[in-house]
Amino acid sequence: MERNAYFDNARLLLIFLVVFGHMIQPFTDQSNGINSIYTWIYTFHMPAFIFLAGFFAKGAGNKDYVIKLAKKLLVPYIIFQLIYSGYYFLLGRDNWLTDGLFYPHWALWFLFSLFCWHILLFWFKKLPPLLGLLIAVQIGLIVGYFGQIGQSFSLSRTFVFFPFFLLGYWLTTEKVMFLKKKSIKIASLVIMVAVAIGIYYAPEIKTGWLLASKSYGDLGLPQYGGIARFLVYLTSFLMAASVLAWVPRKRNVLTSLGSRTLYVYLLHGFFIQYFRETDFFQVDSVFDLTGIAVIAALIVLVLSSKPVLGIWQPFIEGKMSILKRVINEKRTSENNV
Repeated sequence: MERNAYFDNARLLLIFLVVFGHMIQPFTDQSNGINSIYTWIYTFHMPAFIFLAGFFAKGAGNKDYVIKLAKKLLVPYIIFQLIYSGYYFLLGRDNWLTDGLFYPHWALWFLFSLFCWHILLFWFKKLPPLLGLLIAVQIGLIVGYFGQIGQSFSLSRTFVFFPFFLLGYWLTTEKVMFLKKKSIKIASLVIMVAVAIGIYYAPEIKTGWLLASKSYGDLGLPQYGGIARFLVYLTSFLMAASVLAWVPRKRNVLTSLGSRTLYVYLLHGFFIQYFRETDFFQVDSVFDLTGIAVIAALIVLVLSSKPVLGIWQPFIEGKMSILKRVINEKRTSENNV
């Protein structure tokens, strides 16, 4: 079945913003403008990414499905947890193996949480959609009151972001395309601009609210954190919908890269961590920021390339179909000579 270009375009846009956001994070303290861009991106980029993951979830829930899911998500999680531990050791970090497998390195929390979201579907898909969403949101609000639920096993993010995954699971292509209506696109522009202005002029916003990995006590609102998180939910929902409204439907020369975002997501940390460890970049002007955006785009292109896919496919997908195809093509061409 032919892939829907809209969803691949959305994935590509979001993975670029993931890389770009990670690249500018070290400079958020030195500029209100950079901090505003960073915070603006984080209001929607992971919720939208998780929404798309839920949209393509099967949610079978039987034994074979769980085993297949574990091979697809947990095995790469363990492999990359070990690889990143070794990489941090080479970079000279003291805490390269502090928490072992139970404290996800870098962005690996997504793999573990994605596995858990699929498992949660076993129960939530049996509920009426609206009731399930309400329960998922309620759980996301409640977990913030428990300081023990944090980054270990990615539990906090699993519960907090699950409503976006569940929403994606229940929506159809026709309902998503409702965002393409002219009136919705105009309203989305107003929302995106309003949120950007609010972030720029509002008091300092702790990005921990958007990362969803800390308790309300750690974020400074032990009593009223649930209200704050509900507002974050509302903002993230509106922002994700607004950005997705402007994703093009037509296929272009880069659309196919949207099917390779998992490679970019798992591998771009090698670049980012090296850049941070060595203070590789300095941002002193808008031209520097533009340069970082260009480099982020190049990283996405490189990590989406077929040579990179061929090398890393055994670690990420547990197979070697790309390398085998290249070898077979080479043998065929040699035999034809």
